[in-house]
Amino acid sequence: MTLTRFVTKNAFRNKRRSILTVLSIAFSLLLLTFMMTLWHAFALDDGSAESAQRLVVRHRVSLTFPLPSYYREKIRAIPGVVAVIPSSWFGGTYKDLKANNTFAQFGTDPDEFFKVFRDVKLPADQIQAWQRDRQGVIVDDTLAQQYGWKLGDRIVLQGTIYPVNLELNIRGIYHRDPNFKAVYFNTKYVEEAVPFFNGQAGTFYITADSPADVSKVAAAVDDMFHNSPQPTKTESEKAFGLEFVAMMGNVKAFILGICSAVLFATLLVSANTIAMSIRERTREVAVLKTLGFTNKGVLGLFVSEAVALSAVGGLIGACLGRGLVYVFMHGPQMTFFPLRMTLAIWLLALLTSAVVGLVSSALPSYHASQINIVDGLRHIG
Repeated sequence: MTLTRFVTKNAFRNKRRSILTVLSIAFSLLLLTFMMTLWHAFALDDGSAESAQRLVVRHRVSLTFPLPSYYREKIRAIPGVVAVIPSSWFGGTYKDLKANNTFAQFGTDPDEFFKVFRDVKLPADQIQAWQRDRQGVIVDDTLAQQYGWKLGDRIVLQGTIYPVNLELNIRGIYHRDPNFKAVYFNTKYVEEAVPFFNGQAGTFYITADSPADVSKVAAAVDDMFHNSPQPTKTESEKAFGLEFVAMMGNVKAFILGICSAVLFATLLVSANTIAMSIRERTREVAVLKTLGFTNKGVLGLFVSEAVALSAVGGLIGACLGRGLVYVFMHGPQMTFFPLRMTLAIWLLALLTSAVVGLVSSALPSYHASQINIVDGLRHIG
């Protein structure tokens, strides 16, 4: 029997306890993996190369206050600005108020939309069809699959913020990575139907000439309207999304706290299991030493068993975490922060589980390796 086979058989010698331990570690790593994915989305992920050149202009006081439409032409004249479009949240109801019927809805300018959102992929014929139809709308391919929408279908968005129901014709089904699950229609449709909204926009999206121009453009826009009745706040697309997260409090600290608690709980579970297993095998240690195992050999054997057990739990937990992220992304929860579980996160989860096994087994394995043969054979337990 090889040493690897010996370690594997001993790690799962008590099947019930081993399975429960693996499941405990798997559940902990499932939660840890999901939290790390959230952390990556909030703090580390810079998005696509195109989004790094996009800025959002909103009212300095609050998103509830609109901006005048004529700001668009003034912004367009700023050096470093490639294109600028209005983007106004409609907030209508599709079918009913159930969570699975909730998605983002924006009024914009179809003629320049793809100059700003260059990461939105749509066939040229569908772009032209959308631009020609005042009641046209383009929809995310995930939403189209979810609701069974096809080109030419008509959807109705019932107004909640604005007193109008939009009857929209699907002229395009676009793809965006990561997906945003939103629909875009011509903002003039709302302007013509709602007199008080005419000449206004919720926000403006800007594409800068290069990432280096982003900060310059942001400062220039805010300086231009600093003394206006409607002052602006211009920020990167990611910073704009983070403001919604900030409304829920210090999310980063919350995630860090959960991760720390999960790691501590996993360590306790693993340490308790390993300690019980080693205490039961005191006589076995004496037999192994009689057969020629050294202190280092016994230490390595027990540590290897613990690491193997934790690694199996970590592998299962990381795979389940990936599945949870997939399910979460195909629900209505994360519109502004698409989640992506990267290979680095997956590998980090596996490494974490192995380290937990190593740390939790180090002390009891060391004590076991120091038992002498006579004391081990006399042990009753």
